Amino acid sequence: MEWLPTGIPILDRELDGGLPAGSVVVLKADPASQSELFLNTFTHVRETLYLTTVRSADAVSDALAESTVQTGDPIVESVDDDPIDGTLDRLEGLPDDGTLILDSVEPLEAADRNRYRSCLSDLRSRVDDAGSIGVIHALKRGERSRNRLLTEQVADVVFDLRTSVTGTEIVNRLAVPKFRGGAALEEPVKLKLTDVVSVDTSRDIS
Repeated sequence: MEWLPTGIPILDRELDGGLPAGSVVVLKADPASQSELFLNTFTHVRETLYLTTVRSADAVSDALAESTVQTGDPIVESVDDDPIDGTLDRLEGLPDDGTLILDSVEPLEAADRNRYRSCLSDLRSRVDDAGSIGVIHALKRGERSRNRLLTEQVADVVFDLRTSVTGTEIVNRLAVPKFRGGAALEEPVKLKLTDVVSVDTSRDIS
């Protein structure tokens, strides 16, 4: 089995080298978190097709150009028509051994359940055929999206970024509760998400 690096050293170390080629990854995060740092970093290690369902393609390209983390030169396309058909139409542009980023999945999850299930099946088949990695950005809200359960069931790997805000600090922890074909992490990793993605070595204060 070929393993592909994520481009985030701490993750690659914890995951014994990265992710199996053909994996579909769900990155769950709060909308107000620094999760876009992860997406930007993923574009650095391989050719990337970046599909944006909320922001414009120009907004994503500008954010990548101004990012403080090292990025690549992804193909950025906006899915501003029917989100299901728009995503499926653009999957043929996924390069072999590359990375697919779908940012974010909520507009697709709002579709009919059977239609969304078929879309996920086609997406994972394309990712597998290309020997690539698919990264689905799934934002966490007060209520679960109507088809979020399907998203998590189809995923091979789930990254759960948890951000907590106290009176004195912002704490970010990354849990990997699901890793099909590998070993899930036994405990969350405390991260520093400022202008980089790195391990936070500071001690927790009770």
